[in-house]
Amino acid sequence: MEVPVYLISGFLESGKTMFIRTTFEDPEFINTSRTLLIICEEGIEEYDIEEYKKKNIDVVFMTDTGGLDPHLLHEYNDRFRPDKVVIELNGMWKMEDVLEVDTPPGWITVQMITMINGETFNSYITNMRSLIMEELKYSDTIIINRCEGLDRKTVRRTIKPVNRKAAILYETNDGMETGGGEEDDLPYDINQQHIDIDDDDFGLFYLDVMDNTKKYDGKEVSFKAQFYRNNMMPKDTFGPGRFAMQCCANDIGFIGIVSRITSTYKDFFQTHRDRDWIYVTGIVKNQFCREYRGKGPVIYVNGLKDSSPAEDEVVYFT
Repeated sequence: MEVPVYLISGFLESGKTMFIRTTFEDPEFINTSRTLLIICEEGIEEYDIEEYKKKNIDVVFMTDTGGLDPHLLHEYNDRFRPDKVVIELNGMWKMEDVLEVDTPPGWITVQMITMINGETFNSYITNMRSLIMEELKYSDTIIINRCEGLDRKTVRRTIKPVNRKAAILYETNDGMETGGGEEDDLPYDINQQHIDIDDDDFGLFYLDVMDNTKKYDGKEVSFKAQFYRNNMMPKDTFGPGRFAMQCCANDIGFIGIVSRITSTYKDFFQTHRDRDWIYVTGIVKNQFCREYRGKGPVIYVNGLKDSSPAEDEVVYFT
């Protein structure tokens, strides 16, 4: 029998306990199944363990192990025979170790939710970047509470380079709301037929066109980039882009957008090498592309010329 496992991560005072308590009030989540709650961190908020027993919720603590103890996990599985498992993780644990632990047969992680306190988000990113980015990297859903006054553009620029698929939700005192407002955060007018991308905005453009290709379909874009092409690409294809720092200085990689040329520019490939600076103009099409292994943005080039380098050659998302 498969046992779904829900991982709830986040640093101390991020709202993990409150989120779990609210989830356990939902009869559709609890229903008649037996739930095992494993608590790996002692927080300020507490659980009503006696009340949970009436709802078939068993509560155990694993706060002194330095990580998920596989022997205890197997012991808990044998003792409680849960139908589903919720684990409130210790935010200081290394996420790769958590995900690689030997779990009981049938246990399958179906969702990882990361809680973030919006009031401390900027401080954590500044002082504990590598640790928090590891949590964000593996999350399916990221919930940012106490987010009044938080710059959502900064949040998105921080999260999306390491985890494009994660859903970002914002929670205020008025309740939960979807991310929204992202188009208002774009530094250019998405409603224009032609969009000029400034050098400093290439990273945000790249994230948005990859995530929301449909809204760019048929629009003309212009941007400065570096030439890139390998021998595996079709003869009319290249990937103009930029080097970007996705997490830290040791994590700089090239991000490019698949682009096609007509015979007008066929000599361009012969006279340019990787990393040459160019200025690209073309029409974005949302279509299947083998380089993406699915649908994505393909730029059909109608303008291509040499360019001076960007003032800052590396793209930063924050």
